[in-house]
Amino acid sequence: MNRLLVALLAAVDALIAAAAGVAVILAPLTVFWVVGLGGAADWGALWPASVRIWQFGQLVPLQITLPPEYLTGAGIAVDAASFWISLAPLAFAAFTAVFAARSGARSARAGAWIVGVLAGTAATAVIAALLWRTSPNPIAAVYGWQALLLPTAVFAVPALLGALVGAWRHGDDGPIDALRHGAERDPRWARVPEASARGIGIALAGFIAVGALFVAVAAIARGGEVIALFEAAHVDAAGAIMIAIAQLAYLPTLVVWGGAYAAGPGFAIGAGTTVSPAGTNLGVVPGVPVLGIIPESVSHWMLASALLIVAVGFAAGAAARGRLARSAPSGGSAGGDSGASTPRLAALAAIVLGGAAGAAVLAVTASGAMGPGRLAQTGPAALPLAVAVGAELLVGAAIALLTPVRRADADEDRSLTGWSHEATRVETGVTAGAVTASAGRSAPAPWIPHDVDETEPLDTAPAFLGDAGSPPDSSPDFPPDLAPDSDAQPDR
Repeated sequence: MNRLLVALLAAVDALIAAAAGVAVILAPLTVFWVVGLGGAADWGALWPASVRIWQFGQLVPLQITLPPEYLTGAGIAVDAASFWISLAPLAFAAFTAVFAARSGARSARAGAWIVGVLAGTAATAVIAALLWRTSPNPIAAVYGWQALLLPTAVFAVPALLGALVGAWRHGDDGPIDALRHGAERDPRWARVPEASARGIGIALAGFIAVGALFVAVAAIARGGEVIALFEAAHVDAAGAIMIAIAQLAYLPTLVVWGGAYAAGPGFAIGAGTTVSPAGTNLGVVPGVPVLGIIPESVSHWMLASALLIVAVGFAAGAAARGRLARSAPSGGSAGGDSGASTPRLAALAAIVLGGAAGAAVLAVTASGAMGPGRLAQTGPAALPLAVAVGAELLVGAAIALLTPVRRADADEDRSLTGWSHEATRVETGVTAGAVTASAGRSAPAPWIPHDVDETEPLDTAPAFLGDAGSPPDSSPDFPPDLAPDSDAQPDR
């Protein structure tokens, strides 16, 4: 495809991703403006609010400055009038990341992934700049460089990863093909990159799946507490809908918290607090309904939840080993000679390091400040989570990748019921040498039934010998036009 066309399509992808994100926010705010405020307020104020929420969803921290009249009415101290919030609703960032990855993959299939990624990144930067310049907001302020850099990075990094995966699969006639050809020079290492990438993907997907499972179980088990917090908020139907939509935007953030809880380190809801399988230590929790799923106490049996991450590591290692088996040299030992085990060790290291790094990135994006004071520390800590996930993935993946597999003995595979493995063959009617010589192979060893005594002569000829006990004519029956002494040759 033409490079200019690829660049234009990538720019359109960036535009659609940003426009859809802002529109998803602006639409419910407009409904709330009509239903809740009756259209009396200035609709133009919804645009800066929508842009700020979109920027917040792209990991941009917001500096909240409450007006004096609000402080007086709410009874809030003056020193708490200004604070930062950075605990982002990851639903918006996840949407942008998925859209960017698909855009990068399409650019790779078109044969111009570098142009596509650069064009999409540049378009995202321009759009972010325009949104920032057109949305002054005295209550929720942002730093200009953060408003430009962070949304651009949320689009650029997934787009690059999607483009690299697509270029590896479909080729790019460039650096990725050169890297792949270099890896394929040694058959043992040809599939190590694919196996490692597959294992890392399964490890991260499994971590997210485990977190989603914990969130779902907690929501079912503590649904009554969530409903009680909704009722305590004393909001009307429109307010309840807005709160529910906001909580759905934070659902991916809660999933990361669930994965951190399953891995062991857990997460915090404020400075000096912890929620983990080893124990729960909570202070005053904000009255957000979704936080009602956080357990007030836990059983020490919950420490066994780390086995779920170990199982994820085993699945990742098994998938990587299956990928490596396709390029394993024939005749190699399954048990693990040094030549065969080295690629598996490389895949194991990639799964552990990649899974730990991915968990750390998820922890960074799912943590931050959700209010003033002690609420400035919320979410999982990146380093403890990376160490725990890496160790658990190491155990599971090592079992799958390094455990020897016993191969059945070749003679046992060829055994027949009622016959001896070590018996010799008796030549039948057709001379084996005449048949196998044409293929350049020696005749197979003769065989006899297990119950035949070789020390005594046979009184009668076996059924598979000739009528007089002698083998029939040893020359094979060829068609007249294919007989060896015939001058006729087959048509070609």
